[in-house]
Amino acid sequence: MVGIRLGEMGDKMKETSKAWITLRNIIITVVIIAACFCMCIVVEKCLNTYIPIPAIFTLGVFLISLITRGFVYGILASLISVLALNYAFTFPYFKFNFTIPENLVSAVLMLIVTMVSSALITKVRKAEELKAESEKEKLRANLLRAVSHDLRTPLTTIFGSGAGIADNFDSLDKEEIIELAQGIKEDAQWLINMVENLLSVTKINGQGVALKKTPIVLEELIDTALVKFKSLNSNINVVVDIPDDFIVIPMDPVLIGQVIMNILENAVRHGENLTYINIKVRTLGDRAIFEISNDGREIPKEIINHVFTGYYEKKNKPVDSKEGMGIGLSVCHSIIKAHGGDISVENIKSGGCCFRFWLGLEAKDNEC
Repeated sequence: MVGIRLGEMGDKMKETSKAWITLRNIIITVVIIAACFCMCIVVEKCLNTYIPIPAIFTLGVFLISLITRGFVYGILASLISVLALNYAFTFPYFKFNFTIPENLVSAVLMLIVTMVSSALITKVRKAEELKAESEKEKLRANLLRAVSHDLRTPLTTIFGSGAGIADNFDSLDKEEIIELAQGIKEDAQWLINMVENLLSVTKINGQGVALKKTPIVLEELIDTALVKFKSLNSNINVVVDIPDDFIVIPMDPVLIGQVIMNILENAVRHGENLTYINIKVRTLGDRAIFEISNDGREIPKEIINHVFTGYYEKKNKPVDSKEGMGIGLSVCHSIIKAHGGDISVENIKSGGCCFRFWLGLEAKDNEC
């Protein structure tokens, strides 16, 4: 029953979305045609000429074809423009007359412009959609490889520790049991984090799921992430350096919090002889730049360009998770890209590495 209801809700959402898109395209068409008509009247009254009027309607038709999807609205706008041009701006005025050759030529040329423009725009859009879908498929494949590889170690450890306790309980002392149980706890927590990462990716790439940004105070974001991180890693010293100014950043706080947590946990998990983590945030123009560095080990040169894919494309095999790769950093890359920002990593000469990403300080429309 739940599955049926969810399916019905999905169908209703799709229908609502289609209706909204149709209404939006109609409004765009009407507004542009009305604006062109008003502009033509101004040109006629002020310049006392009709020469630029067909060009104005042609521009309007082109804009409609560019903004709306498909051929319907462009062709409809072309027909309306031809009728308006014939009725209001050609002799005899305020009467339809298609017997004059100039009127017929204008109508045919405008229809040709519409068809060609719509065809070219549709072709470009399909190419962009295919490219985006290809990138999504590549991301899914890389994540699947990373997940398949990374799941083996913790599951094997959990199974081995659990079997050891169950099969040898009477011969194990208390300290040994606690040590095995602690290993199970740590690997189980790692699996929980992986599930959270997978859910984050699903939220980003799910069909019909939009990325909802809300204004978040920078200090609150950092505090929330550190409270969660410290609850699991109380022995790690984290130094925070953020501006004293009141900074608000539009974002999905859960996803960006996940990015910060993934980078922090990656440092703890793979940073040998780690003594501190530094979180620095600064503003530059319309961007907030985050830098999360540590004094652990450097990322090997052969994989530093692949840390956000979790996969060696040239060698065609997953990298061992001990090398600092895995699904967590792939998720970071996806989340930051979905927010319209970018993320990178570099080694520090004195030792360790620095992850750097930026987010826009102003929200943009149609982000998803």
